[in-house]
Amino acid sequence: MKKKSFIAVVILSICLLLSACVKNSNAPASKDASNEKSSDSKKDTLTVAITADQGTLDPAVTMDNSAWKITYPTYERLVDYDGNTTEVKSGLAKEWKVSKDGKTWTFTLNEGHKFSDGSPVDANAVKASFDRLLKIAKGPSEVYNVISEVKADSATSVTFVLKDNFPPFLSTLAANYGGIVNPKVMDHEENGDMGQNYLAKNTMGSGAYQLSEWKQGEYIKLSVNPESTVKPSIKDVYFRIVADSSAQRLQLEKGEIDIAEGIPVEQTDAVSKMKNAELFKNPSLLVDYVYVNSSKGNAALKDVKVRQALSYAIDYSSLIKAVQQGFGTPMVGPIPDGLWGHDKTKKQYTYDVDKAKSLLKETGVSNLSLDLLYSDNKTWWETEALTLQANLKEVGINVNLKKVAYATSREMIDKGDFDLALGVWSPDFGDPFMFMNYWYDSNNFGLAGNRAFYKNEKVDQLVHKAASSNDKSERETLYSEAQDIVIEDAPYILLYQKDFILPISKQVKGFVYNPMLEGIYNLANMSKE
Repeated sequence: MKKKSFIAVVILSICLLLSACVKNSNAPASKDASNEKSSDSKKDTLTVAITADQGTLDPAVTMDNSAWKITYPTYERLVDYDGNTTEVKSGLAKEWKVSKDGKTWTFTLNEGHKFSDGSPVDANAVKASFDRLLKIAKGPSEVYNVISEVKADSATSVTFVLKDNFPPFLSTLAANYGGIVNPKVMDHEENGDMGQNYLAKNTMGSGAYQLSEWKQGEYIKLSVNPESTVKPSIKDVYFRIVADSSAQRLQLEKGEIDIAEGIPVEQTDAVSKMKNAELFKNPSLLVDYVYVNSSKGNAALKDVKVRQALSYAIDYSSLIKAVQQGFGTPMVGPIPDGLWGHDKTKKQYTYDVDKAKSLLKETGVSNLSLDLLYSDNKTWWETEALTLQANLKEVGINVNLKKVAYATSREMIDKGDFDLALGVWSPDFGDPFMFMNYWYDSNNFGLAGNRAFYKNEKVDQLVHKAASSNDKSERETLYSEAQDIVIEDAPYILLYQKDFILPISKQVKGFVYNPMLEGIYNLANMSKE
């Protein structure tokens, strides 16, 4: 008996020892863990809880925002988004000029920028980065197919020759795929991959940080790039993989992480009650809206007063509360708040049942029945469809809900085989072109962007002219005039901008949300108290 008892004790001890050695990222961090920092050094370290590990980190390959949060701080670009706006400011380039025809862009580079290995960031490096991106010909190359040639005029001057005038070109250079990669990446080429395999798990940039460690399934660590011209307050950043949302919430509350990316909307009330954390909330540029088929749908929808009645019939505040638990912002005009060209003074449709009924009466339309097309692509669309159905019923419009598979819905939308349809839209670059030209240009019927099959010759003229001008002030004026027309014509029911929500420790200071950089942190400007 004593021998068996002794063996049992030994086995139990071994089990306890082994369990203590197993690290579980979904559990609170151990107080005596080997990587535990002192209170002073913790101010130099930021820990962000993410829900999953990353794929490739190569800027010439990835189109994934979750990977961009790792890569964006490790590379520099010719231009950067300015603070919380969609406008651009100097980055690697201190100045630039564009030819009258908009096809030639010449950038003058700042001197003194170096890659993490100490080699200079010059015009040859810029040319090599874009030549590599275009030759790899993956996702990001689609944005830059407009480039005909990149020329290194001198060490500090680089010229882009475009096939056609493309005013938003400057904005695209501020995106992640505009990151300048060290030409020495070619030293890591394997079987003609131009270093893709190496850059999938490493960084070779001149940004404020560099990838210093990647422990698969546990964390990704960024450390300060000693060659950077920027000297950040936060020296190390851990992107810790915590798949379980409840575990993230608990770790945030205990101060074990500083930012929790995986807490869903329904758990945000718990974050609001935390003493050491808060909810950062800001309108994103993702908009939720309804396509009103103004030429191929129910004949009644050709009447502008019927379309206006639809927009007046919606209880926007109640819908946002029901669908997004209040985390949404009603839209004012088709250009969302946060994007240049947005005008808060534009007409906004508000909930007015009497006005909606009056407009319908003026048209002589009665017993109107419309189909509302949607799919399971967005989890909230079922609730949204039911809410819209109830709202429109109040003004005498019967709505038949038509839920189909996502692929089927796209086919039907492209053909114009619907009356009303639910949709979402977010811009690929920070320019009103993404909304005004895609949504309203009659050359873009269907999935190309104009999903209301809306045509107005004056609007076509205005958006075409705006798309061919490199004068921002002129473009803003043209888009403003076009907005006035399309708001009155109401080819879409503009529901709301979905809010960006981030549970964050109150110790973290300096975070600036930029709607074009969803999920990306301005780490070099952040600090901890």
